[in-house]
Amino acid sequence: MLVAAAVVPCPPMIVPELARGAVAELDALRAACDRAVAELAETAPDRLVVVGAGAADATLVAGGIGSFAPYGVELEVTLGAGAAEPLPPALAIGAWLLGRSPWAADRIASGTAPSPVSGAVLAADADPAHCAARGAELVAGPERVALLVVGDGSACRTEKAPGYLDARAEPYDAALAAALAAADPVALAALDPALADELWVAGRPALQALAGAAGPGRRGRLLYDAAPYGVGYFVALWS
Repeated sequence: MLVAAAVVPCPPMIVPELARGAVAELDALRAACDRAVAELAETAPDRLVVVGAGAADATLVAGGIGSFAPYGVELEVTLGAGAAEPLPPALAIGAWLLGRSPWAADRIASGTAPSPVSGAVLAADADPAHCAARGAELVAGPERVALLVVGDGSACRTEKAPGYLDARAEPYDAALAAALAAADPVALAALDPALADELWVAGRPALQALAGAAGPGRRGRLLYDAAPYGVGYFVALWS
């Protein structure tokens, strides 16, 4: 059963070593992500699953290793027990956020074993029904499961955005922010994959997995909603 979920974005520049001189530009985003992950840890779930999109579906039961070398920095992060499987960029950002959080450190210091951590990758072109079914599978059973859902909104908010300016991007992100704030799984399930592709929405499959996992009756809080670099970034908590 799903006990709580946090939604965070996955810009590489959230990692200070990659941002270099621009590190302060995402300070507010880092703070919001840290708060979301800390509050997720406070629910003390039996298991944490980090969910993100990638090239193909995968289940990383023992976690994996992510590298930021493609971005020019020799930095590795470990998710879960540290299996040798490579992490897609979204899960690498999730692993980086967990590594700076109280998720393991504070609980180990208090004598409490940290929750097992695993990863779930959804193919970037997965259809909404598949994403929802995968989300439901992740939280099936009596275990208290928390999800860390990693993915961006549109990348077409300005002329300097990765996908250039598209007038549809801002209303798309506004609707997405409203759905996250209201903990509305129906709205997430209704996201159009074709439009998401056109607007360079990196988080669509992971968000639709959350829709399948959550069901109705949740409470949502939106901790961050901005578009630095022309990309929609959101931080939200569902309980």
